[in-house]
Amino acid sequence: MAVGQASEMEVAPEDRFNYFWNQRGEWVEEPNVRRGGESGVQRIRAPHDRLLYAKRQTGHIYRSWLHPFGRPTVLRELDALNGLRLLNVRVPELVFCGAQRDPVHQWRALLVTAALDGFVEIEDWYASGGRERYGEALHERVLQDLAENLARMHKGRWQHSCLYIKHVFVRVTGEGDAARAEVALLDLEKCRQRLTRQQAASHDMKQLRRHSSWGSADWAKLIYFYKKAFGSSIKGL
Repeated sequence: MAVGQASEMEVAPEDRFNYFWNQRGEWVEEPNVRRGGESGVQRIRAPHDRLLYAKRQTGHIYRSWLHPFGRPTVLRELDALNGLRLLNVRVPELVFCGAQRDPVHQWRALLVTAALDGFVEIEDWYASGGRERYGEALHERVLQDLAENLARMHKGRWQHSCLYIKHVFVRVTGEGDAARAEVALLDLEKCRQRLTRQQAASHDMKQLRRHSSWGSADWAKLIYFYKKAFGSSIKGL
C-alpha cells in the first residue's frame, strides 16, 4: 500500500511523527500485546516506490535504572541503530524515530527504517539453494562477513540480546569469483551496551549457537573468523 504523495523529506520536522503515524500498509508483524502495551510492524511504500518498515507502538515501554518510570522501546532500538552504524555494523537505515505522550496509552512511538534491498533471511537463502549455487568459497565469505559484523558490534560492547539466525540477513551480488557476500543484522529492540565486550560477546555467540542450524564444521569456521576479528577467544565456545 502506498503512502501519501508528499515525500517524507517535504514534511516539516514537527509534522513528521503524524505523517508516518497516519500511513497504513501491510502488517508483516501483527500487533501483539506485551510490556504493558502493543507493538507491530507494517510495510509501507513511500513516493518513488521506496519500501519502508514502520514499527508502531502504543504504551510499549521498558524500564531500567536509567529509566525507572519507563521509556518507549523504539528509543532503545534507535540508540542501537545509531551506535552500530558508527561501528560500521550493517543494520537497516534509519528514516524516522519519534515518541509522543498519549493520554490513553501513555506513549505512542514510531521507528521507520528503509528496507534492506536485496537481502533475505539467511535460512531462506539456504533453502533456495544459494549455498549450492555460489559454492563453498562464497559461503565462507558469508560466514566471514557475519563474524566481522558481530565482532565490531561486540568490541563496541553492544549486545544484540536476541541473536537468532532468523535475524541474520544476507545479500549476494555478482557471479563467480566476483561474487560478493554481505550480511546484515535485524531486530535490535533488545540491543544494549554491556560493561565489557566479553559479556556482550559471550551472551550473543552462545545464543546464536543454540538458535542456528549450522553444523559443527560451519560453526567452527564462523568461530575462526570471529576470533580473528574480535582479537581473543570466548570462554565456552
